[in-house]
Amino acid sequence: MGGLRSIAAPFVASGPSGVAVRARLKHLTPGEAEVLRLIGGHLGSLASKDLKARCRDGLEHSAEAWAVRKRELTPLSSSRWAGSITKATHDQWALARHCQLTHIENLAAGVRTIEHRLSAPVGQKGTKKAAGGYRSQREWHAKSRRLRVLQERLTAARADCEAGIVHVVRGGKQLARTRHHLDEAGLTECVWRGRWEAERWFCQADGESGKRYGNETIRITPDGEVSIKLPAPLTHLANAPHGRYVLACRIVLIPPTPTLPIEAALAHGVIGVDMNADHVAAWRLDVHGNPTGSPRRFFYDLTGSAHHRDAQVRHALTRLLHWAQACGVKAIAVEDLDFTAEKTREKHGRKKRFRQLISGMPTGRQRARLASMADQTGIAVIAVHPAYTSRWGAQHWQKPLTSMTRTTTRHDAAAVAIGRRAQQHPIRRRTAPPPPHRSDAVGHRTVQADRRVPGREETRPRIPGPRTRSVGAGRGANAGNQNVQHRPGRSAEHEFWQQDSPPLSP
Repeated sequence: MGGLRSIAAPFVASGPSGVAVRARLKHLTPGEAEVLRLIGGHLGSLASKDLKARCRDGLEHSAEAWAVRKRELTPLSSSRWAGSITKATHDQWALARHCQLTHIENLAAGVRTIEHRLSAPVGQKGTKKAAGGYRSQREWHAKSRRLRVLQERLTAARADCEAGIVHVVRGGKQLARTRHHLDEAGLTECVWRGRWEAERWFCQADGESGKRYGNETIRITPDGEVSIKLPAPLTHLANAPHGRYVLACRIVLIPPTPTLPIEAALAHGVIGVDMNADHVAAWRLDVHGNPTGSPRRFFYDLTGSAHHRDAQVRHALTRLLHWAQACGVKAIAVEDLDFTAEKTREKHGRKKRFRQLISGMPTGRQRARLASMADQTGIAVIAVHPAYTSRWGAQHWQKPLTSMTRTTTRHDAAAVAIGRRAQQHPIRRRTAPPPPHRSDAVGHRTVQADRRVPGREETRPRIPGPRTRSVGAGRGANAGNQNVQHRPGRSAEHEFWQQDSPPLSP
């Protein structure tokens, strides 16, 4: 047991905090749309200039430099808009810096793996703890060339990291690269230009404590009225006092749901959920950790456009939440899982299909979607440690839950293991017998039911169907009285006894 990973305790995942709201504004007039377009374009140009200044500072950035940039932006917008722009700039630079460090770690891991496999003899078999050599001299030569490429990339990335240089594109690298492949993307230059400018707009504000309705820049009243503080060059467009522009449309914000304690969330059982590349496997567990009913699977297709994939995930999670509401369960258990550092080519070698599988699993997207959608239904999401759930679930639950009418997969068994871990039950179906003797003198032997549950010691219900390949119990011609078969060792207390005649002497 010393080699097993430590398993963290389950916890209730927090729902959306509500400080960031993104939604579509419907029923805008042409004038309102034009004003919003001017605001986004003007503030977006200021954000681009501020990001350029922040990247130029690099590691030499300080609080004084931040204050100087904010003072330069204030006359062109306002003090609050300047604060929002500079804060967004710092967040974007920090995210790029984090991605740079992660990229360096992945390159270093790839270099170490290839160097180890190149040092091993060609054809040497690998073990569970270390990879073996390459299968042929041709593959060895190809990997040696790839090693040089990775080493050059690693050297360049480390040089940028030490110099404080990060690579950031406002609007996204993917959209920027699409500009050179418009025919393949099916876009015209005009359409691409519209998307590019829209992605580079800036119109966001941070909450302010003690301010009316929580913000002075973008204010949303309880009845859904939206008013925006116009930047200084656009104050002539104001339709309200103090340089504000009020939209005619109304929006509706959903109030946040308070987070339940884990004990209260598990009071009515839990639904264990195993997220996979093409479906979500779920199984309901009662308060004692027993799987009840049949497993459920909610499939989705992650091919096609991004909007199609997102809609597929939302539809599967909606069906899951509707089923949880119908069952009366107030908690859903999921794995706190991420494959960010586990999908490199060097780690999994020729397992291309496996790398594509784990790369396509939308774990982060599913967790974020599930947390936000479950928050509106009053269902808590419990995150559990993902260690050994699939392996132990298949070991302890797949075979017992398989019957003649139901085939239990590894994913279904993993869902049971996830649910039991959320309830802080061991994944094993039964604990070891008491140390002194095989009785209940030390404690109840099973973890399936509490000692105070009535009827726990009753006889188990008869499982219909044959238990062996021969005729099942209660199904033979002489099922009513097995003693009529006159087998050796059978009792004859219910038969008529008669002594046979003695044999004749010769």
